[in-house]
Amino acid sequence: MPHPYVLLSAAVSLDGYLDDTGPERLLLSSPADFDRVDEVRASVDAILVGAGTIRADNPRLLVNSPQRRAARAAAGRPEYPLKVTVSGTGDLDPDANFWHTGGEKVLYTTDEGARRARALGLATDVVPLGASLDWRRLLTHLHDVRGVRRLMVEGGGLIHTQLLTQELADEIQLVLAPLFVGDPAAPRLFGPGGYPPGRLRLLDTRRIEDVVLMRYEPTAPGTGPLPVAADHHWLAAACELAELCPPSGTAFSVGAVVVAADGTELARGHSREGGDPVVHAEEAALAKLDPADPRLAGATVYSSLEPCARRASRPAPCARLILDAGVRRVVTAWREPDTFVAGADGSGVLAAGGAQVVVLPEHEERAKAPNRHLVT
Repeated sequence: MPHPYVLLSAAVSLDGYLDDTGPERLLLSSPADFDRVDEVRASVDAILVGAGTIRADNPRLLVNSPQRRAARAAAGRPEYPLKVTVSGTGDLDPDANFWHTGGEKVLYTTDEGARRARALGLATDVVPLGASLDWRRLLTHLHDVRGVRRLMVEGGGLIHTQLLTQELADEIQLVLAPLFVGDPAAPRLFGPGGYPPGRLRLLDTRRIEDVVLMRYEPTAPGTGPLPVAADHHWLAAACELAELCPPSGTAFSVGAVVVAADGTELARGHSREGGDPVVHAEEAALAKLDPADPRLAGATVYSSLEPCARRASRPAPCARLILDAGVRRVVTAWREPDTFVAGADGSGVLAAGGAQVVVLPEHEERAKAPNRHLVT
């Protein structure tokens, strides 16, 4: 199911702490960075913090700039983003600032936590998620019921760790402050867990007074039928490649990227690449790789259009080329229509060959864009 774009935001000391153990919150950001955070808050649909952050910091989570609030209102949006918190127990202080400032609020909790929260009279919409907290269900509810498309997560460390280890975070915005905490009892940003393999991609760095902002995105593909954040990034890249195809009235414009299990890009290609009028995207990408490359067995092929099951221009269709390469996971945006091949079913060929096919329909319109002249 579609989820919001999940942006993790945090500031840490040079030794990786979110705070110290003193009675007052340790201010890690600079004044200019606090203003940047305010700008990011104004750009999103919702801001989320965990119950521990509410207890420890008593935050208000507001857009402080009147100009930014006015711009939101002028665009037809609420003056403040939706405020979201998560608690397994529902045991939260009804007098906390979170409930009495800003606009709408929502608490996601367990069935037992919902009973406790309602008994406390918390000024919020209470949404029970069952016997335990389920992040995928929470994000789907935010997207489908609350209309949240961009979600900013401001902590704490447990929340950030859960979203990263479950591969649900699309971006990390990390500010590094020039100081040390050094107290093993102080909270750290990330805890132990089964994190995705490989290196994250650095999107941007920026000096802001005496702190440094770093923006990262995950790169490691998923390993099963449930999509992870990196799957969306790579499929978007395949859709971008489709826009590079020379136009054709007799063939689709498709982009493809082959990505190793650790997030390393192995190859990419697009339809009619290099002046070949009949080459397909997956074929072009796989042709750039050594067939004996051991990374292919754990790789994922991202294709803007379902790999073909039959073709007249080459002996082997792309679904067969993918299976012969040893790839056993394919992510696509759009099932092939009957425009050129009746009953096309590349997904069926792949599945019969032992490959997992994941379709992300939220990318379908982007994949169709360079093919509008072919599809009614």
